[in-house]
Amino acid sequence: MAATTSSYSITMRLHTDPDHGVVGQVATTIAEGGGIVTAIDVAESRHDRLVLDVTCSAADGKHSEEIVAAVEAMEGVDVYKVSDRTFLLHIGGKIEVTSKVPLRTRDDLSLAYTPGVGRVSMAIHENPEDVRRLTIKGNTVAVVTDGSAVLGLGNIGPGAALPVMEGKAALFKRFADIDAWPICLATQDTDEIVKAVEMIAPGFGGINLEDIAAPRCFEIERRLRESLDIPVFHDDQHGTAIVVLAALTNALRCVSKSLPDVRIVVSGAGAAGTAIVTLLLAAGAVDVVVVDRQGALSADDSSLPPAQLTLAQSTNPRRVTGSLHDVLAGADVFIGVSAPGVLKPEWIDEMADDAVVFALANPDPEVDPAEAGKRAAVVASGRSDYPNQINNVLAFPGVFRGLLDAKADEITVDQLLAAADAIARVVTDEELNASFIIPSVFHPDVTKRVAAAISGKHHEI
Repeated sequence: MAATTSSYSITMRLHTDPDHGVVGQVATTIAEGGGIVTAIDVAESRHDRLVLDVTCSAADGKHSEEIVAAVEAMEGVDVYKVSDRTFLLHIGGKIEVTSKVPLRTRDDLSLAYTPGVGRVSMAIHENPEDVRRLTIKGNTVAVVTDGSAVLGLGNIGPGAALPVMEGKAALFKRFADIDAWPICLATQDTDEIVKAVEMIAPGFGGINLEDIAAPRCFEIERRLRESLDIPVFHDDQHGTAIVVLAALTNALRCVSKSLPDVRIVVSGAGAAGTAIVTLLLAAGAVDVVVVDRQGALSADDSSLPPAQLTLAQSTNPRRVTGSLHDVLAGADVFIGVSAPGVLKPEWIDEMADDAVVFALANPDPEVDPAEAGKRAAVVASGRSDYPNQINNVLAFPGVFRGLLDAKADEITVDQLLAAADAIARVVTDEELNASFIIPSVFHPDVTKRVAAAISGKHHEI
């Protein structure tokens, strides 16, 4: 049975015989079925009936159904209702707009709205720079998607992407006190996306591009960076790259290796893989080989699409060829941002001593982290149920906090490097070990240190 997860958490309302011993029997049945009971509450107790609310975690939807069926089969137990806690959480959405000022009297209205607001509008008209100071622009980010590459779910469209963008906005607020808003566009045309973002940009202090498929995302980001006077940040690229570099910095500290000296294999040449490689090279990596479905990318292969050819021209200095298995032999580091199961556990044995394995595909990684841990010195994944979770929440709140505070009009490579270094340094020498190379997203210092690291202006990406 796969590990249980809170994302498949259900609450069953049970009607049972008036025997309090049934509580233990229900818990035992769930445990025998592989579930984990997280709460049991007696909602009602009468002489003829008990009403219990039992909450438990399962591995997936099918497992949830199996647990419910096992409880239903118990003598004297009736499953009255089953609620999926994830769906309950999303009913009505996860974010809202609230007023920061009182609106109780006519006097309040005359200040916050007409006629007082007209004075503020004219002040901004006369001095456009005041818009950041006198409106929400100075603390607001647009989270923009076309729904073409949502999490690991693929091209599911803007409506289905909305819960994810809402969640991103909620994270902005929780970790950096930034007001973000989901913008889900009903187009996957590059020109239309660029135009739409340009048209809404006056109301925002930054643009966070999210879940837009490669290679379209590269051109969209490039064009928006050129046309807008506010920072544009594609989190799937640069947020991932920042956290991977931070984690790799500390992983190499654990195994006493240095970035310029190690051989790195990256599986995946999409948005995340491209950004990771670009930042690793900027940080000093030398020997990086990128592998896609067809094998190792090489500048000698003129048939590559433009984005991959550009990537190949800056990597693979030894001009190696072959499959992932072929190029992995002797490598110090594997970084996967590709697909489940592409890395066989036994291949890790062919890597260099004290190998580092980052299997970051979600929800199912390139290799089972538990199996990889038997062979590699340091293992990281994108999952929260294993040590060393590579999570973009470590980066993007602090990045935008720093950009907004600095009233920045762009974001630079040096700022990305500084952000990665700031995250890595949150883990002290005393804390650092193979199971703790990256801080928790709830560490109180992460956002403020990243924000401080972003404050300088350097050369443009």
